[in-house]
Parts: sequence; C-alpha cells; structure tokens
Amino acid sequence: MANVDLLSVARGDTPASLALRNARLVDVWAGEIVETDILVQGSQIAALGKGYAAQREIDLQGRYVCPGLIDAHVHIESSLCAPPEFARAIVPHGVTTVVTDPHEIANVLGIEGIRYMLERAKGGPLNIYVMIPSCVPATHMETSGARLEAEDLAPLLDHPWALGLAEVMNYPGVIYGDEGMLDKLELFKRKVIDGHCPALTGKPLNAYVSTGIGSDHESTTLEEAREKLRLGLTLFLREGTTTRNLHALLPLVTPLNHTRMCFCTDDRQPNTLMDEGSVDDHVRKSIAYGIDPIMAIRMGSLNTAQYFRLHHLGAVAPGKQADMVVFSDLHDFRAEMVFRAGDLVAQDGAMVADKPPQRPLSLRPSMNIDVSQLDLSIPAAGAQVRAIGAVGDQVVTGNWIANAKVVNGEAVADIENDLLKIVVVERHQGTGNIGKGFIKGFGITRGALAGTVAHDHHNLVIIGADDASMKRAAAEVAAMGGGLALVDGETVMRLPLPVAGLMTEAPLAEVRRDYDALNDRAKAMGSTLPDAFMLMSFMGLEVIPSLKLTDLGLVDVEQFKLVDVFA
Repeated sequence: MANVDLLSVARGDTPASLALRNARLVDVWAGEIVETDILVQGSQIAALGKGYAAQREIDLQGRYVCPGLIDAHVHIESSLCAPPEFARAIVPHGVTTVVTDPHEIANVLGIEGIRYMLERAKGGPLNIYVMIPSCVPATHMETSGARLEAEDLAPLLDHPWALGLAEVMNYPGVIYGDEGMLDKLELFKRKVIDGHCPALTGKPLNAYVSTGIGSDHESTTLEEAREKLRLGLTLFLREGTTTRNLHALLPLVTPLNHTRMCFCTDDRQPNTLMDEGSVDDHVRKSIAYGIDPIMAIRMGSLNTAQYFRLHHLGAVAPGKQADMVVFSDLHDFRAEMVFRAGDLVAQDGAMVADKPPQRPLSLRPSMNIDVSQLDLSIPAAGAQVRAIGAVGDQVVTGNWIANAKVVNGEAVADIENDLLKIVVVERHQGTGNIGKGFIKGFGITRGALAGTVAHDHHNLVIIGADDASMKRAAAEVAAMGGGLALVDGETVMRLPLPVAGLMTEAPLAEVRRDYDALNDRAKAMGSTLPDAFMLMSFMGLEVIPSLKLTDLGLVDVEQFKLVDVFA
C-alpha cells in the first residue's frame, strides 16, 4: 500500500520532514548533474524539485548529492570486528549498504554463525544484507566446523535480509555436476547466485555460467574479465587489502558496458578500512584513472542495487530509501554528510548516530586443540619439496620446487633460501589433523606467526622459522580462544578474536592498533609483505590456484587434489 504521508508531501500538500536545498544531484538514472531540492519524508525520498515546504531544512549551497554507496561483496569477518563496529568504520565513508557473505563464521559455527551475523546487524546505521554461504566446507580437501547442505540452507531462503546464494567457490563441483552443489543451485534458482571462478576459461567457464550463476569477483586480468563479461556475468571489480584488481580491470570499463560492473572490497583489514575507506576508495581511484564520475558512482550504487534486486536502493528518486551522500568535489569523492533512511548518521568523517546496544549472544567455543600433542616435524622423504610461493599483493600462489634442508632426518625451514615451514592444525572437531608443508615469499628470518583466521576453513595456521616458536605461537592462540599471535624470541604479541576465532566486539581503532603492531613486528623479523597476517590467512584457501595447504595436506588447486610435500 502506498505511503499516504509520502504521497501528500510529493503532491506538495504537506511539508516534508526534511529538505536538502540547493543540491547538485548526481542523477544515476539520467547520467547528469541536476540542480534541485531533495525532499525527504521519514525514511524515503518524497520528491525532487523546487517549491516544496519542509519542517527542517539544510542548505547544501551547491554541494553534490549521490546515492549511498553499496559494497557488492564483503566478508565482514575480515575486518576482525563484529558487524556494529564494522558499520561504524565504513558509514562515514558514504557506504550505506553492504552485501556480505558470512561463510567465514559459517565454516566455524555453521547456521549458528550465520544467525549471529544476522542478529548483530540489527538496529545499526548500515543496511547489511546476507548472501547464504554456498560452500561450507569449501571443498572435500579441508575440515571445517560445519557442513551445510541444501536442506540446511532452506530455512534461510525467505529470510527478509537474505538475498541469495553466496559465491559458489566449488567450481569443479559445479562443472562436473556434483549432486550436492546442484541441489543448492536448484534451491536458489529464483534468487541471486554469486560466482567465484578464478582463471576459469573456455568450455569449463561456459558450463559454470550455464547453471544460472550471475557474477564473479575473481578476475585478475583483462582477458579473463572480458571473457566472463561476454558470457553474461556481472563483474565485481575488487580492491581489498591484499587482493587489488581494480586498476588492472579499469581499462575494460566503457560507457556501453559499465552497467554490468559493480565494486566490491571482498576482504579489508582494519588498517585499510581506516586509511583508505571502502567503496568510496574504488570511486576515487576510478575517477583518477579517467572513468567518468557519474559512471563511477553508478558502479558503486545503482548497478549493485539493480543486480541484487534491491530496487528501493541505489538512486535518489521519489519512493527510494533516503540513503544519500553529500560531498563537495566531483573528482575527489569524500563524504561530508551521510544519510541512511532519512537520518543523518555520519558527518565530516565521524559517526553522529549512536552505537546500537551490544546484545549478549552465546556462541559455542571453537578451539579444540591439544597443543601439547602437536607434532610439527616433517620426516625427510626426498631431496626436494613442493613449496607454496606467496605473492605480496595477491592470494594466488606459485607452485615451487625447492631443495629440502634436512637436519637429523627431518626437513626443516631453510632461512637462507627463504623457505619457511607452514602447518595447518584442525581446530573445530579435535581430529588431530595437521597439514604440513613449506612456503616461500614470507621473508621472516626468526620466530613464528599464527592465527585462526585462515580462509575458508579457519583452522589454526602457523608459519615459522623453527618448531619451538611455532608451538609457542599455537599455544598463545589456543589460550585466547582464537586470534592472532606472534612469537619473536622472548617477545609474544597477541590479538584476541573471541568471536569464533575471527572477530571481536572491541572498537576498530583498538583492533587496528594491535593488528598494525603485529605486522610491524613481522616486518622487523624480515617480512617484506605489506600485510603478512592477511596473506597468511589465504595460504589455506584451496579454491584459489595454485598450491595451498589445509589440515588434510598440500593441495594442488589446478589438479584439484592432494599432493605429497616431497616432489
């Protein structure tokens, strides 16, 4: 039923609750700048134009207004903060809506984790929509804390804040007709289905797209993105903390095809969120590259709303939700005022809306490891080992062959040749599984790093120069109930993440301080990586090429099978 008050204001019969006078509206429908007044009634836009009365007025004096920005794909867990604190980090940047995939916490706690995210999203200044995780676990080559089949997901199908099926990472399962994967696709066939198919091409890509999957955010090259675009996928251009693909893909954007592209952050750590922002960072970088500002704003708002069928969002027009950003420079997008559902929630880079009260939610413990029983040794079984090749700004890895350093019959870290030991310890079910291997590219020359943030299974991952440091780091994480730890001689540093070993309810600034301190110490230990802990978290993700490690062992992603550490 039509809103009677809204109709009355739109007709000009009664005053609006708020008028933004003398605005220069970025009209993402018509693709032009319109000088107008914007009339708001309650949570909605009532009218555009002159001659309307209002109970409250703000004279924008010619400043620009655009729709609130929308992040097409984000894992809130990567901020290390629970949803309320994450919201307070990004809303001042002009982001009023995110579409999140909670598969990180789902891999730890299953449906309980998804419901936690939905509950903690309530009552805040940010529209948080959820895509239901499609791959828990990601593949059969890892042990997660839960297994979600189609029948487990069915009760969430009609949840008002659930939009569809999240990134379908098990692309081999899709291509070769895995029954469980096809059941999920069938269940969500009338909803939005997001994709995840790095480096997929040719006939396998055709098969993948034919199932109704609608998007992809894993393109890293123009050729890859162009092929996916031509087959009908909507492209999410990603700029995260480690995975930065925006500049590589912007040459593909044209006035004719840009409506098929959206912006997403995927995974951003606290430092990136505070220093660079969120989707506003994409908008600024795109405009600086040479993309028309209206096109860039459309890619960060309307396009995403249209793809996810959020037809009440994405534009400033009568009947739409009054999510708006006020800014002064069309070529350097910086949010000065942010409105969500008609309320001013942020101004001049800071929140003005109150933080919603914390709701005590009891989650089951997620650390089931007997650290005293850890055996990290790798008996020598050859002269050469396969080693994961870490790349500083990407989650794809190399598949290296390195000479093994053998001491007392065991293969050990070879610091002189930048060959460190990496292990993944199963933490959910107490199986005792330990995957063991080697990694190049981390650069540390002493000590160890450890953490329970390890996409997507989120088992305990440890990288180190010696077994003693690695065991101590593991003990520190276990004692916290999950989190990040660093051991450098007698120095021990920690960041507790008590929510599933992934998040904390602490303020983002505090989390950022402790997280930066960990990374600074890692650099002092020799790491040349921009974010050693972020990159470590992806070294167990066996759906991104080419060599990864899970609790079940070393995975050759391109062959999609477990392989021996010794070549």
